[in-house]
Amino acid sequence: MASRKGNLMEVRDDVKVLDATLRDGGLCNNFMFTDEFVSELYKTNIKCGVDYMEFGYKASKNMFKKSDYGKWKFCDEEDIRSIIGENISDMKIAVMADVGRCDYKTDFLPKNESVIDMVRVACYIHQIPSAIEMIEYLHRLGYETSCNVMAISQANLDQLQQALKMISASSADAIYLVDSYGSLYPENASELAKVYLAAVENTGKSIGFHGHNNQNLAFANTIETLSYGVSYVDATIQGMGRGAGNCAMELLLGFLKNPKYNLYPLLSFVENYMLPLREQGVLWGYDLQYMFTGLLNRHPREAIEFTNKKRSDYSEFYKSLLDNF
Repeated sequence: MASRKGNLMEVRDDVKVLDATLRDGGLCNNFMFTDEFVSELYKTNIKCGVDYMEFGYKASKNMFKKSDYGKWKFCDEEDIRSIIGENISDMKIAVMADVGRCDYKTDFLPKNESVIDMVRVACYIHQIPSAIEMIEYLHRLGYETSCNVMAISQANLDQLQQALKMISASSADAIYLVDSYGSLYPENASELAKVYLAAVENTGKSIGFHGHNNQNLAFANTIETLSYGVSYVDATIQGMGRGAGNCAMELLLGFLKNPKYNLYPLLSFVENYMLPLREQGVLWGYDLQYMFTGLLNRHPREAIEFTNKKRSDYSEFYKSLLDNF
């Protein structure tokens, strides 16, 4: 029986905090962040003691038109360097690459020529072989890698255990439990975390958690999985992320007892940069339509469309979801 690791007062050196504001938050505004916003976020994360900052996606320029998105959809090396130079800080730089949506054999430099430290390979459970091929290629280039298996709440246990066995045998440094639909509760999030942790026992690999806030549980699920030994935890400032958003960085930094983490610089960033984003009309965060898709364990795309249309007929929307369940 897995037991909790540490207690509320202890510092765990294995914990790594990753800021995904630009990447998951970029899904709210097509990655149209100003250079000033990105530069100040980078400086803020360093001051806050954040371990990794995810700059965005390495998306295929053959599949996605550059003119339709901000630069953090593609994370070109020169664009990252224009913000961080050689990154002389202790904070590491991450990007995400989706299986089937990136040109990883042409778009990644060898690690010794890049300021990127970690590539997070995102896939669905049926794409594991392709994800592993990417992970091995990127590992050979010298990068840290993680495998972020999305929509895990819709996979059955047999599928999950097969997938974890395959990834555990790969060169991935970390495997992420991803609650894409915000449908998990602390009880089943922790049970899944135990399955992940058991799969990597004695491999030296870490387990991460990435939550969505459809049921206002992203923070609760994050600290619950953390308590059982998950060590890589994702958060975004003010929970900015697709749909209902993510675990809020301010909650996470306020919770962690390691003195390396500092909440105060983040608050100035919220005042100066996050509040103006909301005033400009960028939308994210918990609302009833996202709760419905979380309850029903389904993709939030219909809820996002509901939001974009400025609808408020919640009862009719809920009924339509039930009719198509």
